[in-house]
Amino acid sequence: MAEQKKVQEQDINQLLKVRREKLAELQANGKDPFQITKFDVTHHSTEIKDHFEELEGKSVTVAGRMMSKRVMGKASFCNVADLKGNIQSYVARDSIGEEEYKDFKKMDIGDIVGLTGEVFKTKTGEISIHASKVTLLSKSLQVLPEKFHGLTNTDLRYRQRYVDLIMNPEVKDTFMKRSQIISSIRKYLSGQGFMEVETPMLVANAGGAAARPFETHFNALDEDLKLRISLELYLKRLIVGGLERVYEIGRVFRNEGLDTRHNPEFTLMELYQAYTDYKGMMDLTENLYRFVAQDVLGTTKIVYNGIEMDLGKPFERITMVDAVKKYAGVDFNEIHTLEEARAVAKEHHIEYEERHKKGDILNLFFEEYAEEHLIQPTFVMDHPVEISPLTKKKPENPEYTERFEFFMNGWEMANAYSELNDPIDQRERFQAQEEQFAQGDEEANHTDEDFLNALEIGMPPTGGIGFGIDRMVMLLTDSAAIRDVLLFPTMKSIEK
Repeated sequence: MAEQKKVQEQDINQLLKVRREKLAELQANGKDPFQITKFDVTHHSTEIKDHFEELEGKSVTVAGRMMSKRVMGKASFCNVADLKGNIQSYVARDSIGEEEYKDFKKMDIGDIVGLTGEVFKTKTGEISIHASKVTLLSKSLQVLPEKFHGLTNTDLRYRQRYVDLIMNPEVKDTFMKRSQIISSIRKYLSGQGFMEVETPMLVANAGGAAARPFETHFNALDEDLKLRISLELYLKRLIVGGLERVYEIGRVFRNEGLDTRHNPEFTLMELYQAYTDYKGMMDLTENLYRFVAQDVLGTTKIVYNGIEMDLGKPFERITMVDAVKKYAGVDFNEIHTLEEARAVAKEHHIEYEERHKKGDILNLFFEEYAEEHLIQPTFVMDHPVEISPLTKKKPENPEYTERFEFFMNGWEMANAYSELNDPIDQRERFQAQEEQFAQGDEEANHTDEDFLNALEIGMPPTGGIGFGIDRMVMLLTDSAAIRDVLLFPTMKSIEK
């Protein structure tokens, strides 16, 4: 095996040497492709195929990467891949000229070329271009991996996404769909009267979520700053300022682990709407998901990992207490004290920390027993106050809050509140978070005095929600891991 690998490396090194020699020859003959600055393209590959009847016999110009080449004496075939797909070209010496045909025969797989010629159909029925001119636009000095072993190494795929996009058309399709999904979200929210805004990424106090921030130092002011972990507190300031419907789609940063659903930087969307509550956010979530699926995929039924999920049906709604009762057989309506909660946790082998209160233990039960069952679209409502520091309490039951998490495929897809707008209550919640931090909870929020000042100015009743864009893209593109929907996921550096 080692000997075979050594031979392959020698073969590759020889091919790389030959490519550089070809480039040097081109440059010596005044044909340096890197001197070309512009090339006018008239069509993409799929446009030619889709409109063959209109274009047959007409001249078109395409450009892309040569993915295959078959030389047969005085005539050859090559296949060129562009943004939309790929198309075959028939290249004959008598059509492009003897000197140009010699140059064409020296071109390599991976070179970027421009082709001009008439559209026709081969005897086998393949729509092609009969080339009248072939232009080398960029010389590829590397060998595409398919030549030897294919690009199957996932680590290499993520590190060299540019090669992954060339070799695997389904990867390009995923990222084109990602762009369409985000455009569709914007289209829907614009139609609902929402205004897109941008808020700071570098902040003195990274609040709005339970997560450890990345920390940095700003030399000009000699101050320590953090990268934001959420978008919440600045967007709420804008609601205070009278911008009644606002949203932001942007990167947030959390200093936590890597797995199939977590990357330290990811795309979050948060939106806030004045004069509504968490039930209004449920309606918005349902309508948004349906709109985007229909708009991008043409259906409200999606399949992920072989499981069909129907976004066309009304989404299930269940309280966290009822979900735990349903899946763990434990009724927290019958548990009134912390001691009782700890006792039932021990019975069910749920590990808790000394700082955890009754509501925290309810949440631990939910995570252990209920989450994995929430495959179809489900709103889990009415979280305990201990885990919801920015949420309004339920007036009829202040141990719980007007909050929901949206689940699909057993994943949390969104988190929403009737936003807490009582500055006195908010200060008390911040103080409770500070105590949690003092007891060792590194993800606890810190008191944000400017945000409290904004609440004292007055914030109307407001519904707010945060959507994980990456997980939404994973579901809508049937992608197994978050790295499959991030063009450049975070990777451990390769040691030199």
